[in-house]
Amino acid sequence: MSAATTPSSRSTVTEREARQVAEAAREQDWRKPSFAKELFLGRFRLDLIHPHPLPADDDVQRGEEFLAKLRDFCETKIDGSVIERDARIPDQVITGLKELGAFGMKIDTKYGGLGLTQVYYNKALALVGSANPAIGALLSAHQSIGVPQPLKMFGTQEQKDTFLPRCARTDISAFLLTEPDVGSDPARLATTAVPDGDDYVLDGVKLWTTNGVVADLLVVMARVPKSEGHKGGITAFVVEAASEGVTVENRNAFMGLRGLENGVTRFHRVRVPAANRIGPEGAGLKIALTTLNTGRLSLPAMCVGAGKWCLKIAREWSAVREQWGKPVALHEAVGSKISFIAATTFALEAVLDLSSQMADEDRNDIRIEAALAKLYGSEMACLMADELVQIRGGRGFETAASLEARGERAVPAEQILRDLRINRIFEGSTEIMHLLIAREAVDAHLSVAGDLIDPDKTLADKAKAGAQAGAFYAKWLPKLVAGPGQLPRSYADFHPSGHPDLAAHLRYVERASRKLARSTFYAMSRWQGRMETKQGFLGRIVDIGAELFAMSAACVRAEHLRATGDHGREAYQLADAFCRQSRIRVEELFGRLWTNTDDLDHKVVKGVLGGAYEWLEQGIVDPSGDGPWIADATPGASRRENVHRPIP
Repeated sequence: MSAATTPSSRSTVTEREARQVAEAAREQDWRKPSFAKELFLGRFRLDLIHPHPLPADDDVQRGEEFLAKLRDFCETKIDGSVIERDARIPDQVITGLKELGAFGMKIDTKYGGLGLTQVYYNKALALVGSANPAIGALLSAHQSIGVPQPLKMFGTQEQKDTFLPRCARTDISAFLLTEPDVGSDPARLATTAVPDGDDYVLDGVKLWTTNGVVADLLVVMARVPKSEGHKGGITAFVVEAASEGVTVENRNAFMGLRGLENGVTRFHRVRVPAANRIGPEGAGLKIALTTLNTGRLSLPAMCVGAGKWCLKIAREWSAVREQWGKPVALHEAVGSKISFIAATTFALEAVLDLSSQMADEDRNDIRIEAALAKLYGSEMACLMADELVQIRGGRGFETAASLEARGERAVPAEQILRDLRINRIFEGSTEIMHLLIAREAVDAHLSVAGDLIDPDKTLADKAKAGAQAGAFYAKWLPKLVAGPGQLPRSYADFHPSGHPDLAAHLRYVERASRKLARSTFYAMSRWQGRMETKQGFLGRIVDIGAELFAMSAACVRAEHLRATGDHGREAYQLADAFCRQSRIRVEELFGRLWTNTDDLDHKVVKGVLGGAYEWLEQGIVDPSGDGPWIADATPGASRRENVHRPIP
């Protein structure tokens, strides 16, 4: 075993080296316009999202026909309570979904798939996820990050011909990147793929392999050592799950998504044909990140479905439950929660549909929009579910099985709260999403001025960067002083007679966008090279951008619905309510950019880690078991039973 793969050597990767690996993997160029990128730069490009883009008629027909079949299947073949009770999706349900074509929703028809658009794929995930979120996760992991998506974007024709028909109808796929000691820091990836003739030999352990327990095909990220004729680096492979040396050592159990087939997978001298390598050596992380640009939209899709269900239950329950002589919905304390759920669900669906349609049209670069949709959707869905539990009171804390046992409607409110919680961690935690989006948001600044704060650059490089930065900011900064948001009649199309004034909200977004850009510039000037350490500040910058994007999407969707005569008046009311709620959050975030406890928090953390407050932990017992914090992932033969369980 090489020194690069020993557990002790992983910790030698410096923060700078880790950042360099992540930076090398990200897309460097912006070849297409991006609404969200412009928003962070203080340029409110409403023309990029309005009028609302629309799907083609044949895409709509194909999508609606499948949704009708899927709805019937969900209503007649799926019992979410059984999945929750048994912690497993019945084999016959998975088989039925295969026969329906649900595993090939995003796969082209020429490979046996349904060829649905991103818009209808997301609608399908929202629908099936409402029946049981574990099924939504199964289908999403298979298609959004499993074998189909990376092959669609980076695979050879031979690979597509070989694997896509299997993924469309018979095989389940999984994506394997995370390791016991490697999460969002891929520079420390320890799984190796050593070239050997026409094969690669894989060794290592992968953790939290969603679908891994039942998968037939795996996308595995492994490090190829650099050698003569081999560039090396983190590389993607398609691996047959039944290959000799592949062992699923454990099926993991979680607080939510109890039907999720998620495991620990060990590779011991697993031979993988070189023909199964996706893309060139060293391109694995770039493939993974590019795949996630649209793959991330699957999570907010299921968050939208959860929001719709929360609204339905809140409406029905609050109308019949009375307190002090009237329905609880009419008490302001409860009514404000219902208003929040309704308005936020509308906005989340607006963000999702807009981002998805832009992904289908491929006119815009949506890497920031998709990331914002994932970040915002996962955070707001958890808040909505928490509010539903509060509205339901003691019944919200009680399980559906217990409610049914004593004769009441089996409403799984506590389950949806548990099931949604993982979305703030799945496919990039909220904290990582903040950093990822912040990096993209400041890309224009780093492109012209990055060398000024790079300690490895020469004085000549810094001088050149200074000249470039001076030219860029001389043109850019004056545009942040004034804009259409200060003109009372701007965006007048969004204030039709008899409707709430959404134009005022768009003017606010335009003004706030310029303020956001000014704040970012000031912070870069103040902290320079230390900017990347100001994670609290960067997180708030991103959260402001997410709110502004959601407000923009909500207004555009409301106007689209009004123009097409589809619940336009109600849509305007919901958009107005959301924007007013969002503006309060934005103003609070702007205030917290400069008035916060970040520095004090850092001092307290150092005290905690140094043991200064251990006395505060006295007076309890710790029910945790013994054992290491991180399991040993030393490569080698498995000593455990293989719990791999492919679905026949």
